[in-house]
Parts: sequence; structure tokens; C-alpha cells
Amino acid sequence: MFIEVQKLSKIYKEYFAVNKINFKIEKNKTLGLLGPNGCGKTTTIGMLLGLITPTEGEIIIDGKNLSQFKRNEILSRVNFASPYVELPKKLTVKQNLEIYGRMYGVENLEKRIREISQDLDIQNFFNRKTGELSSGQKNRVSLAKSLINKPEILLLDEPTASLDPDIGDFIRGYIQEYKSKNQITILLASHNMNEVERLCDSVIMMRSGKIVDEGTCEELIKKHGRSNLEETFLKIVRSKDEF
Repeated sequence: MFIEVQKLSKIYKEYFAVNKINFKIEKNKTLGLLGPNGCGKTTTIGMLLGLITPTEGEIIIDGKNLSQFKRNEILSRVNFASPYVELPKKLTVKQNLEIYGRMYGVENLEKRIREISQDLDIQNFFNRKTGELSSGQKNRVSLAKSLINKPEILLLDEPTASLDPDIGDFIRGYIQEYKSKNQITILLASHNMNEVERLCDSVIMMRSGKIVDEGTCEELIKKHGRSNLEETFLKIVRSKDEF
């Protein structure tokens, strides 16, 4: 198992943001992390990134406990993208990629920047300040940053939120293609159920900090007697039961 989370919790005062969750992700698989706002998805991602210290529990990556990693060892293997975490606004797109590339210790950085920029079609606004870009342009730059070091583990927090259908489809298609060509393990938090069905091998459903159900999209739809994942999601998050 490439990533394994065991009894992971985060408590703020007496509030459980994440409450003893367990899940596994196999190498080169994509796991969807679903749930309503405030259910603990972003906190979970923060703990996987090593940015938030768990109150209890373990995160094991490739057989090694995350607490045993040195920070630079994690940084070289993991990356993250979210439209809610903006890159420095006063820097140009190129400057952002150069700085993050150096932070991740990317070799042949100029070549890698050219490759990822061509793939994501961001060359035409390469010298514009990031703060001046549209939402779609910012998301593509954020994704470029998240892949600059060719990570083994990619954490995506709603990567197509607020995008128009065309750009959203482009981003999803690119993630699919990139994964098919590279050995990469992905955790995807999303509210877009079509996106989850398209990209994810399996999903876990969270509510109030707990995992309340899990399985493939097809398994969950069938189990809950619904016709699609969105209807299944609504049933689960509105219920008081654990399945």
C-alpha cells in the first residue's frame, strides 16, 4: 500500500475536525475525498502535506511513517494544488514556477518549466503577474506548480472549482492523461460528482470529521439505490447514519 492513514485525528480545543479516520491508496490510483464543507477534507490534506500536526494517528507513505520523514524528503515526493491557496500575486507566472521549482530542487528547471507550460498552454501569459490572471488561468498555473517536481503523490483540493465547463474539462482531461503516463498517486477532494466519477478509482465519504462510507462510485450508487453519484452524495451527507 502506497499511502495508509490509521486512526488519524485533529482536535481543536474540544472540536474534532478529523475523527479517527482510516483509508488506503494504492500506487497509481486516485482516491476521491468527498463531503460537505467543514467535514474535514482540507484538514486531512493539510496533515498529509505535513503542514498540520495530527492530534493522534499515523500517516504511512511507501512503508514509512510521515513523522519520520525530514521535511525536504516529503517535499520532493509530494505536491498540492488548490484554487483557494493563491500563488504570490505580484510575481509573474514564470517567476512563480522558477521559485517553486528551486524550492523543490528540480533539476534542469528551465527545461521542466518549458515542458509543463506547453502542456498546460500557459506560455501566452508567462510574463503577466499571477494576480492579474483569470480564474481559469490561475488554476492552470497552480496545476503547473503542483507538477513542477514530477511528484509521486498529488493532492488536489477542488482543482476545477468555479471554472467554466471548457476549462474544467481541459483540466480533468490533463490530469487523466498525466496520470496514465506517470506513476502518480492522487487524492482528490471535490464537490463535482461528474469529476469524481471520471477521475477516481474509489471514494471515501466524510461527514463531521468521520468517514461514513467508502467504495467505488458504482458500488456506492448501487448500495444506496440511486441513479448517480450526486444523488448518492446528497443521501449520505443528509443522513445521520454511518453506512
